[in-house]
Amino acid sequence: MRVASLLPSATEILFGIGAGDDVVAVTHECDYPPRAAALPHLTRTLLPEELLGDPAAIDRHVRASIHAGSSLYALDADLLESLAPDLIVTQELCAVCAVSYEIVAQAARRLRGDPRIISLEPSSLSDVYATITLLGELCDRRDGAATLLTTLREREAALRARPPLAVPPRTLVLEWTDPPMSGGHWTPGLVELAGGLPVLANPGANSHVIGWDAIVAADPDVVIVVPCGYAIDVALRAARALEARAEWNALRAVRAGRAYVMDGNAYVNRPGPRLIESAELFAAAIRGEDAPPQALISLRSAAPTRE
Repeated sequence: MRVASLLPSATEILFGIGAGDDVVAVTHECDYPPRAAALPHLTRTLLPEELLGDPAAIDRHVRASIHAGSSLYALDADLLESLAPDLIVTQELCAVCAVSYEIVAQAARRLRGDPRIISLEPSSLSDVYATITLLGELCDRRDGAATLLTTLREREAALRARPPLAVPPRTLVLEWTDPPMSGGHWTPGLVELAGGLPVLANPGANSHVIGWDAIVAADPDVVIVVPCGYAIDVALRAARALEARAEWNALRAVRAGRAYVMDGNAYVNRPGPRLIESAELFAAAIRGEDAPPQALISLRSAAPTRE
């Protein structure tokens, strides 16, 4: 089996079930496990470099591109053809997150051997488990998939077995900062698994823009900022830029030092095995516990001093 993975989450699953040696190419964003990054890259971003790190500018560019029917990614069809994959793993869930299914299907028509195209559309943690099973079957790695699922389900069970908090903290997850966007798809379920109560969330569906008036009215107990696709250093800059807004500084969570930032690129935004780690990090934030300092960063130092 020769597999072309056009999703970072699928790449993580394939390596996690023991099919890493079957993967012949990945995307430019596939960076985990580290040896996946050394494989040939089938995609590149079309986002202008000068926009990187500017959430508002990126949002405007993305909306304009989608409105015009333009892709945010380029696919190297010649490389794909030369690698002759048997299986291509892609998605139709989000036009912003990966190369579009239409572009993949068009490129696949050039390939000899009639490769199979699988579109992954998880919207919950249980859907991710089903995806692991599916890829295990397609790649003849059923035992590896079963082993990975056992580990993930044990960690999930450990989270569910924790004593519930007397009052679940009302938790807002921001998947973008300018404009603010709520956590969608699997993210609200991760908050509940971690012991919190998701607010302004959109379970099972796309993240959506929420107004600052709604955020202020919700006044969450905990805020976790996980900008989609941002590594921790860029995510931290985006989160601290929120200090310029009076609405942000007025939030209960910010005043109490219960606002956090996470590496969205590594964790919450990828529907793969590390969603369990994302839930564990959420639990640390929601329960006020220690966590690896580079995985979950408190914005306490950025909070304004209040009498």
